Amino acid sequence: MSDDRWVVLGLAHPRAGWFTELARWATAAAVPVDFVKCVSADEVRARLTSGRSYSALMVGGGVTGLDRDLVDNTRMAGAAVVVVDPVAERDWAELGVNSLLPANFDRADLMAVLTQHAPPIRRVAQRLEPTSADMEPTWRGRLIAVTGAGGTGSSVVSMAVAQALGGDSSNQGLIALADFSLHGDLGMLHDAREVVPGVQELAEAHRAGRLPIEEIRSMMFQPAGRGYHLLLGLRRHRDWTAIRPRAFDAALDGLLRSYRLLVADVDPDIEGESETGSLDVEDRNLMSRTTMVRADLVVVVGHASSKGLHTMSRTIRSLHEFGIDGDRVVPVLNHSPRAPHRRAGATKALAVLTEPSDEVTAAGNPVFLAERRDLDSAIHDGIPLPSAFGLPLHEEVSRRLGEVASRRTSIWDAPPVAVLPGSLGTWTEHAG
Repeated sequence: MSDDRWVVLGLAHPRAGWFTELARWATAAAVPVDFVKCVSADEVRARLTSGRSYSALMVGGGVTGLDRDLVDNTRMAGAAVVVVDPVAERDWAELGVNSLLPANFDRADLMAVLTQHAPPIRRVAQRLEPTSADMEPTWRGRLIAVTGAGGTGSSVVSMAVAQALGGDSSNQGLIALADFSLHGDLGMLHDAREVVPGVQELAEAHRAGRLPIEEIRSMMFQPAGRGYHLLLGLRRHRDWTAIRPRAFDAALDGLLRSYRLLVADVDPDIEGESETGSLDVEDRNLMSRTTMVRADLVVVVGHASSKGLHTMSRTIRSLHEFGIDGDRVVPVLNHSPRAPHRRAGATKALAVLTEPSDEVTAAGNPVFLAERRDLDSAIHDGIPLPSAFGLPLHEEVSRRLGEVASRRTSIWDAPPVAVLPGSLGTWTEHAG
């Protein structure tokens, strides 16, 4: 006789009839189910990460916290997601839900869904459900991340890249600039009087489904004469706590479905839990980490001074350690000298600082942007930046985009990492 059973997490309103009935069936052994009641979405996440194997999560359709992140956390733990009494009008399949059940389901309906979608548990042996292929769009734009240490002018450079690309008639209306920096300076640099909607609203809208392209475009600010659309950033530095991981990933994907080229202004901080041992640090750097992983090119901005070159080489090395190949990195030296011998010296110094690694030196020679006195006046007056400023960026970025393949990976698609024997502790049959 098989001892297989289904270990099911339950999340619903305490007075839901199906919730009580399923608990009664499990207690009376009317169905081969171990039913574990949860009182909140946070408890569900805690149990999923406890090390125990679960077959499915049965959740009420109107429960607070039922969003893309909860569904994805459940699927990543190897469990199916079954929504009971789906009262809301959502695209449940796109959200990742495996199956739907009415509120008055019977035992036969329950067993049919569990048999089809949920992996049974034999003792404590964990079995992961093979996940179906993600719903990939038929068309997706290219992503260019622009980063640099504070004071290097990376935000202005991101504006110049977007404006130069938007100046091409073939890209009219298909270029977007997104502010994914924690300080969100692009709104000020564009004199955007309205601070909403922005990245917070876009991510929040993607928590429960996929937005149409028209709705995504309606959330963008349109600077006059710039040739691109702008997604405003965080209104306050501490607002990063409102950005959920899977929702932001879906929002980024939505932008790439809506525009041919997306330029993102991001911070250079990409440390995560593996480097710092802190989940809070990883959550704070979520936008930078997610954008860097998915970027086709990463433009690193620095200064031609000794300190600037040292900081720039450190940023490039951290990107390499994060998994960004050198051929996807475009070094840019802002406020650079005009004398050829001084530019040659800066190029040589950067090469020396990155010499120990061939992967890092694959970034190539930097792009030089000379000091311009009319930049501040253009920003102050709210007019487009001088076209000559972005011309070298347009040429280099266009050339490098043609050389690198489109990058479709996500921060959630990281390859599996080998687990050292004994590092996870032990699990006994009695504990299961």
